[in-house]
Amino acid sequence: MSHYVYVLRCSDDTLYTGYTTDVQRRVAEHDAGEGAKYTRGRTPVELVHVEEYSSKSAAMSREYEIKQLKRGEKERLVDNQT
Repeated sequence: MSHYVYVLRCSDDTLYTGYTTDVQRRVAEHDAGEGAKYTRGRTPVELVHVEEYSSKSAAMSREYEIKQLKRGEKERLVDNQT
């Protein structure tokens, strides 16, 4: 099973980072207002970055690292994806 860390750009131009095992399902949940409390009032969301890991612990560690980044650092991470 693969584990993913993802970054969403919300409608208010903020960035949200999360963990999942199914990226498309999770993005759909966020868009439907069923995702994280943070994204509920900030739909629609756009998937802007994804990283895949073979273990949950590695993915969760990376999610924490990304959440600790400053806004500019997150923007650079997202920009390097494209």
